[in-house]
Amino acid sequence: MILNNRLEAQALLEKLGASPRLLLHLNLVGEAANELIQALLSMGILFDANFVELGVAIHDAGKIEFQDELDGPGSRHESAGESLLLLHGVQPAIAHCCVSHADWMVTGVSFEELLVALSDKLWKGKREPTLELLVINEVAARMQLERWDIFSKLDLVFEEIAAGGDARLLRSLLASQAG
Repeated sequence: MILNNRLEAQALLEKLGASPRLLLHLNLVGEAANELIQALLSMGILFDANFVELGVAIHDAGKIEFQDELDGPGSRHESAGESLLLLHGVQPAIAHCCVSHADWMVTGVSFEELLVALSDKLWKGKREPTLELLVINEVAARMQLERWDIFSKLDLVFEEIAAGGDARLLRSLLASQAG
């Protein structure tokens, strides 16, 4: 099954048994990703926004199997999610976001994968300076600017997205208490 959009990704995860809480989490991360995508596109940055949307939509698919990692720490869901999605015919590069959203420091992680990882941090208001600098460096390179020429603008974008983290976390908490 080749995934073409977020709705197809959500339908697949529902078919595979994703809980409403996991789907909400993926949507909340998706809200942060939307803000990030729009900010980068408004700056004229060329990248595969659909890849980012799909990566965010499936990045925690392994939590279908390891539901305890939805509330607590753990990394078993990462490779499990990639394997699950590959088993169901999802594009390997998209399925790999299950691993790369947490393991973004390795060589070969694409700009789009970095944006998935960053969205997964910013949705809850967390700032990750090392990850942010990787994104800033890539944006600067794509715009043929020095890092510091773009740093303050992107730092403000990241801060604005992170500022909505408390509201997104509250929605997540309220959903977990209701369910």
